[in-house]
Amino acid sequence: MAFHIDKLEKRWIYMVAGIVLMAWGIQIYYAAQGWHPPSNVEVIDSAQLHLETGVGGDEFSEQNIGVKRDEDGMLVVTMVAARYGFYPQEIVLPQGEPFKMRIASFDVLHGIYIPLTNLNLMLVPGYVSEVTTTVNNLGDYPMLCHDFCGMGHAYMFGNVHIVPADEFKL
Repeated sequence: MAFHIDKLEKRWIYMVAGIVLMAWGIQIYYAAQGWHPPSNVEVIDSAQLHLETGVGGDEFSEQNIGVKRDEDGMLVVTMVAARYGFYPQEIVLPQGEPFKMRIASFDVLHGIYIPLTNLNLMLVPGYVSEVTTTVNNLGDYPMLCHDFCGMGHAYMFGNVHIVPADEFKL
């Protein structure tokens, strides 16, 4: 028994099939090129994140988090996200100076978003999330968790103070 497919329906079938094939082609092309989203793949042990294991402690232990300069003079913000807060909760940065943010999750999936900037990271337990950026406008910016992390999610926030470069002190 033969059945009839209307011309308009055939066009839609061909169009959908073409879009699907084009999407597959793009995925295969990028996979073959070895391209992937930029990321800093650095594995850590989230359960040991806060512990001191050597002289001076590890990067994410309590005494080492905050704003510091590295050996090249670049500002590095080291933070920990844990239910239900960012540690340290407040950071001060100079206007117009690039900084690197390194942040790790202690427990579950979190996110960090600073409105009116380009800082938006997903924080996966067991990995260090890293981004380098600059904030050019003075003021206070909230740090918000944008991935639901539990019952206290709405209370997980912090603050970034951007001050004039000549007023910034470490």
